[in-house]
Amino acid sequence: MFLALLELRAARGRFLLMGSVVVLVAALVGIVSGFTTGLGDDTISALRRLPAAQFVFSSDARSDQFARSLLDESTADAWRKDAGTGTAPLGVSITRGTTDRGAEVDLAAFGIEPGSFLAPSVTRGEGLAGAGADSIVISAKLADEGVRVGDTLVIDRLGIELRVVGLTERLSYGHVPAAYVPLKTWQRIRFSTPGAPASATAAIPGQFSALALSTAPGTPATTLDERHSTTTLTKEKTYEAAPGYTGERVTMTSIQVFLYLIAPLVVGAFFAVWTVQSQPELALLRALGASRRKLLAHTVLQAGLVVVLGTAAGAALAAAVGLLVGEKVPFSLPAATLATTMCTVAAVGLAGTALTLRRVTRADPLTMLGANR
Repeated sequence: MFLALLELRAARGRFLLMGSVVVLVAALVGIVSGFTTGLGDDTISALRRLPAAQFVFSSDARSDQFARSLLDESTADAWRKDAGTGTAPLGVSITRGTTDRGAEVDLAAFGIEPGSFLAPSVTRGEGLAGAGADSIVISAKLADEGVRVGDTLVIDRLGIELRVVGLTERLSYGHVPAAYVPLKTWQRIRFSTPGAPASATAAIPGQFSALALSTAPGTPATTLDERHSTTTLTKEKTYEAAPGYTGERVTMTSIQVFLYLIAPLVVGAFFAVWTVQSQPELALLRALGASRRKLLAHTVLQAGLVVVLGTAAGAALAAAVGLLVGEKVPFSLPAATLATTMCTVAAVGLAGTALTLRRVTRADPLTMLGANR
């Protein structure tokens, strides 16, 4: 151990260079992990917070279910009768609006029944229960864009006026801030014809995107799906129905995988060169009586210090980047995610040093005794 630390000090320039590479690789992996988590949250946080275990969609919607699925009240009534669990209709669509103070915003409108278990909790103002049919509860992300409790929000091209009565958490769907409206209001937003008179509500169908189940149904979901021509998915599976979620996850995960593959190659290449250059010193240690086990411990300790300290510095750099960007971009790096990512980086980095261990154990003491003369 003493010799390992002594060599680190004597060749600090070389090891600082390698440590800097490890820092940058670890920081890059951490930053990519932060963007992966942040983009995922920005896509599905509103779905994740819904207190539902499963969602029922129409059988003809095989992808983008919230945009393509439509259920009616007769199907909902049949499910309520047979499911043996709490049910609540849910409508989801993306629209645009302008406040009476001129703020133009995009919003993901979630249509719910005000008294159902899907009703969101509010951090300011009041909820939808007891409020008028023209009420809307907005995400804190909409508040960041200039919408305030008490404002009137007019849905573009439809002229539907909504009064902002409450504020909830920072929730979004498909990178669009979420907002919650009564189901009948959502149906007006979803099915109204642009330019039609505001009083023309008779032709608006009483349909919605999905039926939320508070718990798994008592009867197997496959049986109920066959009976009612529907498709039931778990809440986690419905994340794939959010716009862009699957593609973003595949892209960011692929980048992370390639970085995990690069890390051991970079670390292994450095220590391979170091081992070749250190053959005389290793042979001298063998000639002085050092065992192969001690030489391995010597090498592993050096590699461990460089990789672990470099990874820790990279973690600090990634966390600093997260603090720097704040909420300007979809970046989220919880402590647990950061720790898991950095442990993986350190593990694959140390795995790269295994490529050099065979040469360390093959150091020949006869080299220092003139075997090559």
